[in-house]
Amino acid sequence: MEFRTVVDIPKPSFQIEPCEEVLFVGSCFADNIGQRFKDDKFRATVNPFGVMYNPASVFHTIQRITDVPRVVFLTLGTNHIYRLKETGEIVDNCEKRPQRLFQEEELTVEECVDYLRQVVELLKERNSDVQVVLTVSPIRYQKYGFHGSQLSKATLLLAIKELQRQLSLFNSQFSISYFPAYEIINDELRDYRFYAADMLHPSQQAVDYIWERLSETYFSDATKQFLAEWHPLKQALNHQPFHPDSEEYKAFMDKTMLKVEEIKKKYRNFVL
Repeated sequence: MEFRTVVDIPKPSFQIEPCEEVLFVGSCFADNIGQRFKDDKFRATVNPFGVMYNPASVFHTIQRITDVPRVVFLTLGTNHIYRLKETGEIVDNCEKRPQRLFQEEELTVEECVDYLRQVVELLKERNSDVQVVLTVSPIRYQKYGFHGSQLSKATLLLAIKELQRQLSLFNSQFSISYFPAYEIINDELRDYRFYAADMLHPSQQAVDYIWERLSETYFSDATKQFLAEWHPLKQALNHQPFHPDSEEYKAFMDKTMLKVEEIKKKYRNFVL
């Protein structure tokens, strides 16, 4: 008997290699997953110009990035934008200015598709080998009301689906991958024990599970082997001894650092 519905994730056309360079742009969920990549020694750049929640703000970030790696993750949180009344421009950060200066709007599906298409075109222009992964953050936005939050997520999901359709019709040599973080939380882990104390953000256990599913989907066999070698070393390096000056601990660290040197020789992009 099955007591949960497991979300099926199609195998992508590419795999992430050990210590590879990866770019993350998007919501705070991108921050969380991007940090996991950093901890596991991928050369990850995470939200270089701050957290971006909507497709317009993601586009603004990509406009400012010139060096695009082979793998890019874009995490969308909402279709809500804030427009500065004085100029009409969409702002990415209100910078703690009074709310009266801004007008809140919702991007339509078509507007989201347009911004995302421009993002993909820019990335492709700057790196013809780029692989783009889109995902929708599972974090709910209480300030919209829960129905409003669902409508916002639905808009993003429809936009991603439409973008995939357009790319398959007009650019058969380029496609985007979709990682279903939103569906994993809502359809596979549908229990409040998988939420943090605020009942809105995923718990650490849920983030760990999403990381596990992402690893299974995107990591090459070489990357999985590297992580199997790196994780015991990471644990040893993070160990807090009771007696750091003892001969036993010094011998332990000498042995650990010898293993670090071995892994450096084996994986040329590894940097401690």
